[in-house]
Amino acid sequence: MTEALNRPTVLVLNRHWQAIDVKSPAEAFSMMATGSALGLDIGEEGMNPIPWMDWLKLPVREQDAGVGTVRGGVRAPTVIVLARYARVPMRRLSFSLRGLWERDGGMCQYTGRRLAPGEGNIDHVVPRSRGGRTSWDNCVLADKRVNHRKGNRTPDEAGLRLLKSPNTPRELPATAFIRNTHGIRDWEMFLG
Repeated sequence: MTEALNRPTVLVLNRHWQAIDVKSPAEAFSMMATGSALGLDIGEEGMNPIPWMDWLKLPVREQDAGVGTVRGGVRAPTVIVLARYARVPMRRLSFSLRGLWERDGGMCQYTGRRLAPGEGNIDHVVPRSRGGRTSWDNCVLADKRVNHRKGNRTPDEAGLRLLKSPNTPRELPATAFIRNTHGIRDWEMFLG
């Protein structure tokens, strides 16, 4: 049960109901109990923001995750709405293989082939052995076989052409980074 309380399964909306983050039920309960967020009761009747003391009285439905307490079961929210926060934070991809995957659209930057997970790795356009830096401006996602064939040569020397020059990705709204990895149906209308 502790694992379910700490799994990121609660979508956080700003006060304008725009998705901005993901939290665990434990974090959501804390935010609701302090009044900084309302739980969003989503049902056939619509969506209703519910304060903490009223949330505790909601029945735990069959489709809901519930948390057992000494006072009985408490429904774990799937979506919460912040009471006062209105902004949509901006974020930048972090430099990593996953970040390059996102920036390059999961596509080998030499062949244009869409790669399956595990087929790609980081290629240094100017090899590190020749002074190339590990940075957004010098790294691309490449098919592992193509990268191995390229070795410590430049793309020109290896007879390869980049589809586009590597660059530092721009900041994007936090919403662009939220993924519904647990397939939570209540999130769909907010992630579009």
